[in-house]
Parts: sequence; structure tokens; C-alpha cells
Amino acid sequence: MDVEILARLQFAFTISFHYIYPPLSIGLGLLLVIMEGMYLKTGNKLYEQMTRFWIRIFALIFGIGVATGIIMEFEFGTNWATYSKYVGDVFGSALAAEGIFAFAVESGFLGILLFGWNRVSSRVHFFSTIMVFLGSMFSAIWIVVANSWQQTPAGFHIVGEGMNARAEITDFWAMVFNPSSVERLVHVWIGAFLAGAFLVLSVNAWYILKNKHLHIAKPAFKIALVAATFFSLAQLLAGHRSADGVSKNQPAKLAAMEGHYDSLAKADMFLLGWVDQKKGIAKGLKIPGGLSFLTHQDFSYPLKGLQAFKPQDRPTQVNAVFQFYHIMVAIGMLLIASTLLACWYWWKGTLFTKKWLLVFFVWSVLLPQLANQAGWFTAEMGRQPWVVYGLLRTSDALSRTVTANQILFSLVLFTIVYTFLFALFLFLLNRKIHHGPEDLHQTDEENENEMYTKRIIPILEGSTVTDGGNDKTLSSH
Repeated sequence: MDVEILARLQFAFTISFHYIYPPLSIGLGLLLVIMEGMYLKTGNKLYEQMTRFWIRIFALIFGIGVATGIIMEFEFGTNWATYSKYVGDVFGSALAAEGIFAFAVESGFLGILLFGWNRVSSRVHFFSTIMVFLGSMFSAIWIVVANSWQQTPAGFHIVGEGMNARAEITDFWAMVFNPSSVERLVHVWIGAFLAGAFLVLSVNAWYILKNKHLHIAKPAFKIALVAATFFSLAQLLAGHRSADGVSKNQPAKLAAMEGHYDSLAKADMFLLGWVDQKKGIAKGLKIPGGLSFLTHQDFSYPLKGLQAFKPQDRPTQVNAVFQFYHIMVAIGMLLIASTLLACWYWWKGTLFTKKWLLVFFVWSVLLPQLANQAGWFTAEMGRQPWVVYGLLRTSDALSRTVTANQILFSLVLFTIVYTFLFALFLFLLNRKIHHGPEDLHQTDEENENEMYTKRIIPILEGSTVTDGGNDKTLSSH
């Protein structure tokens, strides 16, 4: 493999692995705010117990996310030196804002969130929970802004020429609110909320199937189900808005997403299919003119196809963009269908009797993760061959001194380390889930069990028990 392919593969691997964790922390942060808010409102210790349990899960996810995210910043310098020089002013501003306004807030209040129980008032602790959640949200803002600027550059001018050219910000807020940043940010946020909601659904569905911690599992499942239903429907609207923006700002990417080549023809919307990039055609199950209708409300409206672009300006892997996009859409529709069905059974009072549905929700934790990954692959591969759309090609953004063997060696090492980290994450997560929530108070049934253990069993075994100051020795015979 050449340097460009290896460098792209290495960055794709590291960012894909890292991107497992930030969506979970953002989504779980929202649910922590809801759970602890319900505790403050009702005073019910059940919600405190629920919140304490999920804070432990949150801490694990946050820690692994930080550890896996640091390496990507070094890759900019080692593999993508020209790119770093070109976008340094833009990325430097965004990443500085992320550090000051987001990560500092999130990590600062995390200590109170984790260790503040019984040390600060309940309202201060709840405020800390909110600030940790908002910190994660702000972090996403600046990362998405930086990436969106690559998709739709704005608020800058170019200084220098050739290999010394670089982008300088002329209007900071135009850079922040570039043509795609807001719609892409909403799309990312909702994807994160779904990742957190389905994690909670998965764990509590498993508890219900195993008949464990039911006093916690059933309410927590319902809280997560409400969030999952709302945001799965909201994602349908946000996704349409994002695709509409792509049609205006990156028509080549939109054409690749549906395998549309002929600019004189209406654009079909595929449910599933395959793109033959050599022949320039897409085949499969489709809605004729569906894409034309979604973008222009006209089934016969001709959309700009890939043939309108020079071959060197088209996405390099059209079929991959097509497949990842349709995987994302298919999962999104499955999430909507499953949550609405669960809500129907909840309304009928039979939600927790449907074992097959609970088994589905145990495994459903994978679905938002796959959709989030597929969405990012669609966005990044659809932008090719540009690393900064229309300005800097990916092939021109590489470091000039790094070799293929060096990148391959580091990729192998990253694979080993990340495999170990992922195994460690799964081990610790599994242990925390099996341990379950801490009991803050005992139920009546548990009190009866305790009385049976301490008083009745000694009697049956012929032990001496104290009753009102009188010692009585009873024989089990």
C-alpha cells in the first residue's frame, strides 16, 4: 500500500475506535440529568440508586474516551503535516475553544459528579451533573465545527501559494456557523442521545430477562425508551435536513450516496442496491424519483449526477459511500420501528412480557453505534478526493517525510493497544453490569429475608437466640 492509503486507514481506524465513546458519554449524560432530576423532584431513593449506578458506567466510558482521543492530535503532525499547516489557524481556534469552554468544564465538574455524593448538597450535585453533560455537548460543538469547516469552508482567506498556502480566519463566527455546521451538529447530537439511550435499554432489558434489580430496571427502561423513541423520530427530521444541506453544498457527495450518475435524469432513492463504478450505474430496490422528490418535491426533477464532475473530482469509492449511507438509514428506520412497537406494548401493559422484544433490546446497543460509524464514513468518504472541500486534496495533505513502513508499523501497534483497551473496557463494563446497582435501602421482602437469616435459621439449627432478654435454646428436633 502507498502512504496515502495507509495514512487514511490509520486515521480511520483510530477515529472510529475513539468515536465509540463520546456519543455514549453525551447520551448517557442526558439520561443522568433526567434520572437525577426525577430524584430531586420526587425524593424517591430509587432514582438516586439508578443515577449512582449509571454514573459509574459514565466514568468508565469517559476515561476510555479521553485515552483514545489524544492520539489523533499527534497523527495530524506525523502523517498530515501539509494539512496541519493549511488548516492550523482554523483547527487551532476550534480546538482551543473546545479545551477552554468544553473539556475544562466537563472534567472540572466530573470530580463532584463522581465523589460529591454526601459531600455537597443534592442541588449542587445536580448542577454538577448538568455541567458535565453540557461540557460534553460543547465538546461536540467544536469538533463538529472544525470538521464541518472542512466540508463547507467559510470565514477565511488563503495566505501564501503552493505548498506554503494556508487558511487564515477572517470571520470567526462565519467559520463557526459555516453552511453545514448547525445541521450536522444536530445530527451528531441526536445520534449520541440514541447511543446513550440504547445502552440503558440494553442493560435494563438484560436485568429484566434475568429477573434482577427489577425495582430499578423497569423504571430505567421506561425512561430510556421515552428518550429513544423521541430522538429516533427526531433523527428522521434531522437526517433529512442534513441531506438537504448536502444537496446544496456537496452535490457530488449526494450523488454518490444514491449512486446517481446521469444529470439529465431524475434521481432515484434506493432502499438497497449496488453501484458499479466502472459502468456508472446503480442497481437495486428503489423508489423511482424518490431523491428528486425529497430535495425538490418533484419526482421528475433532474438532479446533478456524478457525470457532471471530472473523474478526479468525484468520490473515490462511490459504492462504499452508497452502502454506508444506506446502512445508516436502514438502522435509523429500525430504531423508529422498534421503539414505537415497544411503546405500543407499554400502552397495552404487556411491555415486559415480550421476551423476544427484550432480547432485541439487549443487542440493540450495537445499532446506534453502527449507524453513527456509517454516518461518519459517509460524510468523510463522500468528501473525497478533498480533505478541505474544493481547496485541498487529500493526496496533497500528506507529510512528505513519513514512509509507508513507518505508518504500517504504528498502525499495527495501535491495533494491539486498542484491542487491549477495548477488551479492558468490555471486561470492566461487564463486571459493573453484573454487580448491578448498590442498594441504598432495603425493600420489605429483603427485610423479611434478613429476619429469616438472622432469627429463624438459628432456631432451626438449635442455636441460642435472645428474645426480650431471655436466652432460649431450641432444638431443631
